[in-house]
Amino acid sequence: MTIARLCVRNVDLASSQESVWEAAERMRQRAVGSLVVVDNNMHPVGIVTDRDLVERVLAVGCDPGTTSVGQVMTPEPRRVTEAATIEACLSLMRSGPFRRLPVVDDGGRLVGLVSLDDILVWLTENFMQVGQLLRRETPRTIAARTSAQAL
Repeated sequence: MTIARLCVRNVDLASSQESVWEAAERMRQRAVGSLVVVDNNMHPVGIVTDRDLVERVLAVGCDPGTTSVGQVMTPEPRRVTEAATIEACLSLMRSGPFRRLPVVDDGGRLVGLVSLDDILVWLTENFMQVGQLLRRETPRTIAARTSAQAL
């Protein structure tokens, strides 16, 4: 399965010139933990997370009103194309380590964002379905069903 089916298409964005305060306020309003920083052509040039704001701004005493997103973002984030597999995304995340990857089209333009949480939710849902199937089809369940039908 490709990541195109899992990624979030409505990505919250930031400009590298805006203040950290503006970015934090957008994160709060939209209840998200990250913003993808894009250039004028929608190419991802950075990513800023709530953790970045704590560690790179608040914890070191920077002024959120005058510190720009560009000063604290992670520049040139690793990215994946829509055709990437879940396994490829997980491998890339483990090599980072990071939890979010911008998803780009063949021209390098942002089309989505995939997080470790997105992948884990998908895996959990699929494992639950497999578990239900296994419970239904175990020899003990089949024998009990057969015995009940024979009565």
